[in-house]
Amino acid sequence: MQFSRIHLLLIYTYLVTAKQPSAPSAVEAPLRELPWGQLNFLHTTDTHGWHGGHLQEPQYSADWGDYISFASHLRRRADKDGSDLLLIDTGDRVEGNGLYDASDPKGNYTSDIFTQQSMDVITVGNHELYKNTTSSHEYAKLVPAYKDSYIASNLNITSKNGDSIPFGPRYRKFTTRNQGIRVLAMGFIYNFRGNANNTQVQKVQDTIKEPWFQDAIRNRDVDLFLIAGHVALRNTSEAEYDKIYDAIRLENWDTPIAFFGGHTHIRDFKRFGRGTEKKAYGIESGRYLETYGFMSISGLSTKSKDVSTTVASPKFERLYIDNNLYSLHCHSNTSSSNFDTELGKNVSASIATARKTLALDRPFGCAPQDYWLYRSPYPSNHSVLSLLEEHVIPDTFTDKNSSHNPAIVLTNTGAVRFDVFKGPFTKDTTYIVCPFTSTFRMIKNVPYDAASRVMKALNSGGPILLGDEAGDTEATYEDWLGLRPPGPVRESDLTADHAEDDLSSFTRGAGEQRPLRSSNKDKSRITPGYTTTDDFGDDGDDTIHEPIPLYKVPNIIGAEIGFSSDDKAKDLPKNVDLVFNEYIQGFTLAALKQLGVSYGLENTRQALDGMTMTDVISGWVEKNWKCEKDVA
Repeated sequence: MQFSRIHLLLIYTYLVTAKQPSAPSAVEAPLRELPWGQLNFLHTTDTHGWHGGHLQEPQYSADWGDYISFASHLRRRADKDGSDLLLIDTGDRVEGNGLYDASDPKGNYTSDIFTQQSMDVITVGNHELYKNTTSSHEYAKLVPAYKDSYIASNLNITSKNGDSIPFGPRYRKFTTRNQGIRVLAMGFIYNFRGNANNTQVQKVQDTIKEPWFQDAIRNRDVDLFLIAGHVALRNTSEAEYDKIYDAIRLENWDTPIAFFGGHTHIRDFKRFGRGTEKKAYGIESGRYLETYGFMSISGLSTKSKDVSTTVASPKFERLYIDNNLYSLHCHSNTSSSNFDTELGKNVSASIATARKTLALDRPFGCAPQDYWLYRSPYPSNHSVLSLLEEHVIPDTFTDKNSSHNPAIVLTNTGAVRFDVFKGPFTKDTTYIVCPFTSTFRMIKNVPYDAASRVMKALNSGGPILLGDEAGDTEATYEDWLGLRPPGPVRESDLTADHAEDDLSSFTRGAGEQRPLRSSNKDKSRITPGYTTTDDFGDDGDDTIHEPIPLYKVPNIIGAEIGFSSDDKAKDLPKNVDLVFNEYIQGFTLAALKQLGVSYGLENTRQALDGMTMTDVISGWVEKNWKCEKDVA
């Protein structure tokens, strides 16, 4: 892929501002050109409430209003040159940012903000299904907003009269406006088992046997199958997309297929099929509104105005767009003077108002330095996990340990979701770093010999990821023990999505990198950021980045609380209180059984008066990290 000449020329002459008042300006950098084609797609996934953009990272600082303006310009381009543009979103729009999590009820602002962007295909994610209230809100707000575009091929919801009914239409067939491309679209969620009891997820392998699915894939008046969903593109234990591909190919051997995935928070592009297959590809488009995935297809057969055109093989291309105004202006051939649309400006204003109403910029304290989740080795002085293990957990539990018994406190590292940046640690930061609602549990008087070995046991296998809701403890733990042994560091291994997620496995992820806030003042230098390698090579990122080193972290970290110097020097306590994040309760009980002591749920009790990890972190910051001057 060639660099766009105009993009390179603009690097030194273009001043880009940011939409949200507290967001930094975008960083100029060399860009690859948008591979515009006959049929074009913009894809978002796993935005997790980050619709205000990244307010401490210039490379991802544009907001949802900017995306609306960007999409409007690309639609205008398509109408002008006779091509087509479709917008896709594949779920997990909720949980993970103060804009969603800080309101009461949660999501009070984000659904109205999100739905200002029209979509051609939209699907559910697992985060929309964890709680009855969340899935009910999704069904009441987003499904009516998007009507036939909200596709639910394998998801039902319980109606008011107790019936299990489709969450949305099973599929959608439509013809594109300009090219007359006949599209049959379906929308899936992976074989998720952690949903609340008011929704029902049908396994993909069962869905593809349904009469409606079999009838749909036998349709010969289709130029493109569009399969969107909250499904990893590759290497999942269930292989959901591979099963769908195989089912389509059994009945429709040559119709092109475009897959849109999500859930694993990576940038990826995959070729489906074997041998000489060149008509089925899929894209996965990152996370947290850092990335807009762009895919184009040229050379599709069409049937427009009763005149058919046929080609041997269509051409698929892809680009991962960094979400900042510099990239968005360049790719839409606009500038700060003509980029904003009226709707885009209004949505950005609504975001700013919501943030102000929720007081998301109110600081609890100020971080003295950056603390990284994966970019610094663990343990180290720049590791956020070391900060938790050596300071936050010991200080908090020492203060709250009214019994003064020696205790071992454990938490899964998946409870921490993002880096901590030097500067104000705000109300918004608390939800960004740890948005989860899991509390802490305790078992009193556990033999020290067993309790002291639980952390090692839980760090001995693959990433801790529940296959079911908490409760299926031993089976889940036994399955986990047989998972992937520790191996080379991969982005896919490091993206342990959500402390309450059901990630049955990870996608391969070949070289995807975590993003990085850049302090680079020399605009001629390449900044650190995503450097993605996928099935098409290593030229998929729109911005030319320097790779970022990543380091593997354990499943579990822990701290010993209330041990006297004599205990550590010679006579260790016979019994200790074992405290653990509620999310790993099942694993902890099963590990103890493996170590020779058995406890049940009835032996656990609430710890820390019901505080969550979010409460623990924000409370510690407020007490220990003072700001040098008042921060607005």
